[in-house]
Amino acid sequence: MRNKYIILFSTLLSILIVSSGCAISGEEKITIEVNSESEYVDTFKDLNLGILFDFNIKLPNADKSWVNLWVERYIDGELESEPLTQLSYGNSPNKVQEGHLGFGMINTSSEEMLVFLYGPSVRTNPERIEKEAKSGIISGAEYAIGNDKVELELGETKILGVYREKAGSMRTFDFQDEDSINQMIQQDDEVLLLKIKVEERIINY
Repeated sequence: MRNKYIILFSTLLSILIVSSGCAISGEEKITIEVNSESEYVDTFKDLNLGILFDFNIKLPNADKSWVNLWVERYIDGELESEPLTQLSYGNSPNKVQEGHLGFGMINTSSEEMLVFLYGPSVRTNPERIEKEAKSGIISGAEYAIGNDKVELELGETKILGVYREKAGSMRTFDFQDEDSINQMIQQDDEVLLLKIKVEERIINY
């Protein structure tokens, strides 16, 4: 069963990466935008695979930029020592780069899931993550940024998406307010935070 999910994952990501590797010109700011209605998100919904956070990112100085994308996991208010999954890429041969970027969770059983990250022309292999089977748990996944384009400053850490699990009802939180995020982490049983940071990195050959 797990092999079937991995084969499907590889096919979807191959299509996604091919369509994400193009470059454009004329952008001056690093921008990221939610693709909540993209065909990749629709495929996940139609096949009931799990959850996919999909974005479009534009790097105006891709040849001098380094993108760090990772997922923090909190269980009962405690941050795990290592990211759930992480991806770093950059120094593109193109000066300007645009493409899809995101995080996916494939539910393979009640006790495990596959997670992966991707960016333009890059992706991680699906990683098997164990989870505790619980009853009476409510879960939810939400984008942490609005539907408009968001500008990213170099060195700025931005929360892009949030996945939550909790026994009982869930409160609404402001995902861009640090105090609100900390309250959510302490109140929910499990929280995943998808984060991004773009840095300047110049390689001299």
